[in-house]
Amino acid sequence: MIAALIAAISLLALLPLFVSYCGTVVSSAKKIEPSDRARSLADVADRSISEGDFERILQLVRLCPEPEADRSTMRAITIYFRTLGTFGCAVRNVSPGLAEWAVRERANCSHFAAVVLDGCISSSRSPLIERAGDDAT
Repeated sequence: MIAALIAAISLLALLPLFVSYCGTVVSSAKKIEPSDRARSLADVADRSISEGDFERILQLVRLCPEPEADRSTMRAITIYFRTLGTFGCAVRNVSPGLAEWAVRERANCSHFAAVVLDGCISSSRSPLIERAGDDAT
């Protein structure tokens, strides 16, 4: 019983740090615009990326071979995205402003996933281009 209480308090203490980390990662990705190829693959070529695009983009990211660092960061952002969804639903009637913030932050998570997808596409293509150049010589 005491061990469970200590674990719960520890998780609650780490929650602000986790939210701060994820918020920083997601906001830094806002400065990067995904390529047209990534936007086309994610089926968002002609519109802005919204929170509803996250799962589809995440599935595409999972298909790409990616470095372990990207995988763990993407896992953290996925947890953050889902936590924001629960939080947004919980505060919708109490504080519409916080609920709107959660929707915007979830859209930023989708944008982050598109940036990761773009990086995966770029890193997957470069060895193929190098190999094609070697075969031509």
